[in-house]
Amino acid sequence: MQLYLYDDRFKNAIEYYELTEEQLRYTGHPIECIKLSNEDSERYSILAMEEDKLVTFFVLHKNEGVKPYSNNNNSILLRAFSTDARYQGKGYAKKALILLPEFVKENFSETNEIVLAVNLKNEAAQGLYKKCGYVDEGVRKMGKKGELIIMSFHL
Repeated sequence: MQLYLYDDRFKNAIEYYELTEEQLRYTGHPIECIKLSNEDSERYSILAMEEDKLVTFFVLHKNEGVKPYSNNNNSILLRAFSTDARYQGKGYAKKALILLPEFVKENFSETNEIVLAVNLKNEAAQGLYKKCGYVDEGVRKMGKKGELIIMSFHL
């Protein structure tokens, strides 16, 4: 698996990315996320490719994006994390999360912490993040879709 910053060569892969209604309760579709990234220079759309298939997608958001969740000026927010519904349960999300710290160090060298907010009801995602080294430090926030657990990975 390889992580890539989005560019137009991945346009077709994004258009065929599938999310279920259940997934869309907790995350945004990559098409919408890329539009936001194109309008905001602090948002970076990231693709996890397995061979030629887009299997996992997420956004890294610096500065203003991470401020509601962390006081650390050198942190980056992991948001809109999803796996294409056709590839769920195959370990791709875990693989992407394991590759992420090195990717962040290479592409965002000033960053020393990855922060994420996961819905309290999304227990599967919480378990995955814990397995991949993210720590629940007890911070909670209210989000649009309910209570959020803030988790951190210190680089």
